[in-house]
Amino acid sequence: MTRLLIIEDNPELVANLYAFFEPLGYVLDDARDGATGLRRATQNDYDAILLDLMLPRLDGMALCQTLRQEFQNPVPILMLTARDPVEDRVQGLALGADDYLVKPFSLKELDARIKALVRRAQGRQVQSVLDWGDLRVDTRSPQAWRQGHTLNLTPTTHKLLMCLVRAAPAVVRKQEMEYLIWGDEPPESGALRTHIHELRLQVDRPFNPALIATVHSVGWRLDRPTLAPAE
Repeated sequence: MTRLLIIEDNPELVANLYAFFEPLGYVLDDARDGATGLRRATQNDYDAILLDLMLPRLDGMALCQTLRQEFQNPVPILMLTARDPVEDRVQGLALGADDYLVKPFSLKELDARIKALVRRAQGRQVQSVLDWGDLRVDTRSPQAWRQGHTLNLTPTTHKLLMCLVRAAPAVVRKQEMEYLIWGDEPPESGALRTHIHELRLQVDRPFNPALIATVHSVGWRLDRPTLAPAE
């Protein structure tokens, strides 16, 4: 089964995509604005993303750039747009999109392009396990291991750890983490720090060296793994 995320604000087009792709065996998820699409793309694993260029709250170009540069997410992205200037196509591909279709388009052609993207990505893009030094994180279920020991993660701490590993060694901003967990309605300010503390108890306290580093007034990152000295 191909897991497909549709980030598109046109409800009629989304309904047409569901009607066409679900009978073909696709598993579909959708978001009607860029911010929600980014959250779902970073919380879950998909085989491909259909990404509209013109979106409310966060446009397709910015979303694509954020996925590629900040989260290092390699999922295949096919951009959809009602515009066809060469500059848009060039910019989208430069920011990390894998393909481009101009509306209106043939659903059969879209299906063929998605299958081609997924075939090319197999074995190199969508990973079921993320590695950072002696840390391993399962992306499809809330499991992780360090130095061969199983970590006791909650769904929330698992999401935070995946976010940190995907971005590593870059900093993940506090606001990005809050949006990842709670969307537009984060709770009182201490809630995120509580979850980070719980994550540190699992990832760092029993092991050496510590991996989760605080970047004061900004957010958190994972330190580079320490290599054992050569004998």
